[in-house]
Order: sequence, then C-alpha cells, then structure tokens
Amino acid sequence: MKEFYSASTKSPSQLTNISKNSKVVFSRSQVSPWLTSLAYSLGHNVVIPMYFAKIDILGQENIPKTGPVILAPTHRSRWDSLLLPYATGRYVSGRDLRFMVTSSECQGIQGWLVKRMGGFPVDTQKPAIAALRHTVELISQGEMLVIYPEGDIFRDSKVHPLKSGVARLALSAEHLHLGLDIKIIPVAINYSQPYPNWGTDVNIQIAEPIKVQDYIPGCLKQNAKKLIADLTNRLQQLSHQQSKIISHPADSLHEVW
Repeated sequence: MKEFYSASTKSPSQLTNISKNSKVVFSRSQVSPWLTSLAYSLGHNVVIPMYFAKIDILGQENIPKTGPVILAPTHRSRWDSLLLPYATGRYVSGRDLRFMVTSSECQGIQGWLVKRMGGFPVDTQKPAIAALRHTVELISQGEMLVIYPEGDIFRDSKVHPLKSGVARLALSAEHLHLGLDIKIIPVAINYSQPYPNWGTDVNIQIAEPIKVQDYIPGCLKQNAKKLIADLTNRLQQLSHQQSKIISHPADSLHEVW
C-alpha cells in the first residue's frame, strides 16, 4: 500500500466530524461468511501446505484473541496475503483478517472476491476520506486489520522505509476512542526464493505487540514518527533473526528457542 494518509491534513477531531457528516460514497467490504469459511479451509488445509515445502512460524502466542489489532507485515510476495491468515487467522486466533488493498485489486471478479473476503479498496493516488474513516471504524470495532507499512512488494530481505499511514491511522483511532488499546504487531515474512514457486520455504516471525496508547500524549505528527521508528526497529530485528536462520538453520533455531 502506497502512502496515503500523510497527504491528509485532517486532525482526529476533524475526522470525527467527517465521520458524522460526510456523504462520500464508499465501497465497503461485505464479508461473506460461507465464502470466507471455505477460503480459510482450502487455504489452510490444501493450498498452503501443498504449495510450500516448509513453513516455520514463530511468535503466534503474540496474537491477541480479542481487541483491535493491526498486523504490520513486511511485503515480499502476493502470497503474503494468503500466508497471514494461515499464520494468524481463525485457526490460530479464532479471528478473521481484514485487508486494506489498492483500488486496482477491487475490480471485476477479483474485486468481488476480495471485498467478500474482508478486503476494502483505497485509491493510493487520491485517497477518499471515506476509506480512511472506514479503516478507523474497523479498528474501533475491534477487528484485526492488515496494513503493509512498506507499501510495495520488495523481493529482497531488507526492511524498506515505512509509510506513516499505519501509525497515523492507529493514533487517530486511539485518540478518538481513548482506552481502545490498539496493538500493532510487526510481522516479518521471508521466502527461500525471491519469487516463490512450488517447493519454496517460508519463515514467518511475529513480534510482541506495540501498544498505540503509549504514543498518545503530545503531538500527533511527532508521535507517529516515533511509532514508525519503533516499528521499523522491530521489523529489522525480526529480519536479522531470519537471515541468521537461513544462513545457519540449526544454530539459529537453537538460539531463538
């Protein structure tokens, strides 16, 4: 997801007013229970296990069973959006994920499927305030939302500069609903090949949550910068651990555990 929120000058209080008064038409996601259940079952039991050779997942105990959560994963492949539900979704936490996706991914049959699987579109060039409002609403309703803070897909193992949108949205939601206790969870995804194909190995590491309420006092802009800096540091630590596991699997796994 490309940067979208920093272009908006709306404060949390202004966002509240827009939430009450705006009549902007926005295509919300319409989650289909039967389709979501079928997709989770096929993905978890058939597609993911058959396609990948080895899947190592560390830190699943860090996924809260309740409350508002933003998963902030690195973005290495389109497979990420299938592996995240596999690693953190209903079979692990009892929760279904909601995804922020680009408008181009919500067109035609693909768009119909994406929106019924919990995805909703954001125009990265001209982001509608309704899309931002919908994101804040999902967070305030206690959903588990996925936002890729790097924006684009990067095929290397480096953590690229994070966009400020994830921090600003989380801080706005926490500011509007004090005591919501939003948690941002860093997730590092790494494949044994830059372009995953059949037989690729996957390593997923899930860090302890970052509590958004710890960044509330003071200036929103400065707090967002601090939150992004801490999120970047967490993702870099996870990526460093992954590189050690790939280079020296036995020693590194012993060290991690």
